[in-house]
Amino acid sequence: MASPQNRSKKGEATPPVAIPRILAPAEHPITLGMIDADALFVLRKLHDGGFFAYLVGGGVRDLYLGKTPKDFDISTNAHPGQIRKIFRNSMTIGRRFRLVQVFFHHGKTIEVSTLRSLDEHDLDGPVAVLAPNNTFGSLEEDAERRDLTINSLFYEIENNTIIDYVGGIEDLEHGIVRIIGDPDKRISRDPVRMLRAIRHAARINFTIEPQSWQAICRHHHELSLCPPSRLRDELYKDLHSGSLLSWFHLAADSGLFTSLLGLYKDFLAKVPDSGPSCKEQLTRLLGVVDRITTKMTEAQAGQRLPNEFLLALLLLPWANCRFDFIRQEFQGSAAYQFSKELRSSLDLEIGTQLNLPRASRQEIISLIGNLPLFLQHQEKGSWPQWLTRKSYFKNCLLFHHFYQESTGGLPVPESLLDIVPLPAPVTNPRFSSSEKRSSRPGVTGPAFSSDAPGGIFGFKKNSPAKPKKHR
Repeated sequence: MASPQNRSKKGEATPPVAIPRILAPAEHPITLGMIDADALFVLRKLHDGGFFAYLVGGGVRDLYLGKTPKDFDISTNAHPGQIRKIFRNSMTIGRRFRLVQVFFHHGKTIEVSTLRSLDEHDLDGPVAVLAPNNTFGSLEEDAERRDLTINSLFYEIENNTIIDYVGGIEDLEHGIVRIIGDPDKRISRDPVRMLRAIRHAARINFTIEPQSWQAICRHHHELSLCPPSRLRDELYKDLHSGSLLSWFHLAADSGLFTSLLGLYKDFLAKVPDSGPSCKEQLTRLLGVVDRITTKMTEAQAGQRLPNEFLLALLLLPWANCRFDFIRQEFQGSAAYQFSKELRSSLDLEIGTQLNLPRASRQEIISLIGNLPLFLQHQEKGSWPQWLTRKSYFKNCLLFHHFYQESTGGLPVPESLLDIVPLPAPVTNPRFSSSEKRSSRPGVTGPAFSSDAPGGIFGFKKNSPAKPKKHR
């Protein structure tokens, strides 16, 4: 399939068009049967509407590596408004870049984006973080705009080919994570690219290309230029990744870890007089987190531990090194004073930096602050009745078991994880373009619509009254 052509403004020279590497079906392992049925349906609907459509990004990368993608994202030359007309069960989201989410049964969502251009400031403009933009472009421009070569591949279903403009296939075959273009310039435009590079290296056990790695080490302090809520959301992705320990080693070695969590700056390399260092405590805890999050992902898709719970585990070694509170027995006013100091430190050093809501901070304080209490009663061999009636008991008990496993204790009991077995897969038949499709929600009909007459939300349509029949 030919890609959309570059278009230049009147009077401007047409830029040279890169020649992509195109892999024929015999040269790659991806088949149509490996693609999610709903994603395939979206691709075909866009084709039927006269547009180009491609499976992009992590979905192509994972399928090529023989993994099951978490998401199947799609790019097209259709604009958001045109996409909405094709998929009535959809909505537009995003500020910087407008995306269309297409909804299906069981809460499933397929994201569809319009091919975008590489912002001029990302090439030769002033050294500044990119401003919001929503400029549309060609396939080549969209590939160059992306962060990593391994995430810049396009798969098209008409000829079953993979299109590669940036050398992503070669990097996949050699296990390399590489930032597209000049790493220093691309990182300065969007420092979050550093987090994405180490995330993918950790998740698929790849090596970061030397120039990209050195640029990350040079620019790690520029994370402070990013909006706090964006950094928080990126961190949450890593907490649930199942490869948090590998991520931590890369983040610590590059300097990103202390740039993201400044409260660890004075403690990460500190060696205590007795007991494990802060870094050792982190390493042990994150190993437990990876074991549990991987198990929960395999056992119950879509259900996971709360963000605040995992963030509290990430902060626990810092709190212990900062206050040395685990070995102490706080009672009465001493327990209140410790909780107050913990709250003050969190508010000062991370609450604003990550834009944590007050409820999230309170949950973190509760989990960390109550750990000494649970350790004390664990030694006594029973939980007092007054403690079991507390609203925080179950969460704090689970938090306590995470800590215990990290120190060589028994594994976290599965009974506390509320793991629900995955339901049997539901078949979702699709129709050919010539067949009539149902207008029920989740297929192509608008949300809350009905095949029955009478309009939407139960309101009647304005129509002429039918004449009464006289006997």
